[in-house]
Amino acid sequence: MKPTRRLLPWLCLSFAALGGCSLIGGDKDPVTIYAPEVRVAPDPSWPQVDWQLAIAKPSAARLVDSPRINVRPTPAELEIYRGASWAQPATDMLEEAVVRAFEDSGRIHGVARLGTGIRSDYKLALDLRRFESDYAGQALPSATIELNAKLLHTVDQRIVDSRTFLVARPAAATETAAVADAFQQALTQVTTELVGWTLQAGQRDSPTASP
Repeated sequence: MKPTRRLLPWLCLSFAALGGCSLIGGDKDPVTIYAPEVRVAPDPSWPQVDWQLAIAKPSAARLVDSPRINVRPTPAELEIYRGASWAQPATDMLEEAVVRAFEDSGRIHGVARLGTGIRSDYKLALDLRRFESDYAGQALPSATIELNAKLLHTVDQRIVDSRTFLVARPAAATETAAVADAFQQALTQVTTELVGWTLQAGQRDSPTASP
């Protein structure tokens, strides 16, 4: 697997349809689409809550929120893997994983994306800072995800708690498939930590929380 510099114009990708995606221009090499599947196992220590949560669409810089798979061979360089992409931009993958994890946790019944009409007691705001394969001076890259989360009280927009999550899961090899697998592990880990933290932070703040 060889990373290719992100600024080359002929590396633009077409995502009008997942089937038969290829590089635009003279080079018709096929593009492999990766779609990490995140399944979070609920932790027995997570509290059962009776408040409701709205999850805002995660924010991210344009270079982070892209279907292209970013790789950082050195601290000063950001490139992409040629012939590979994500099925969705990074923020969409994160949002889908987080919503599903809350829904499947069995710990909260009132959870939905912001804007769906749910009456929420709290809002979860997410800022995705890094979503990249980072060599960090090692022989093998690590799938690196950095995420800041803020839990806000909906009525007065008070910040209940804030935390930055950083997860780096080493890939088993340099091939793109191994990197994508490491991203699935990293996304599962950061989603698990985020869900547990949110439930605990909201329950500490909720006036209906049990002693």
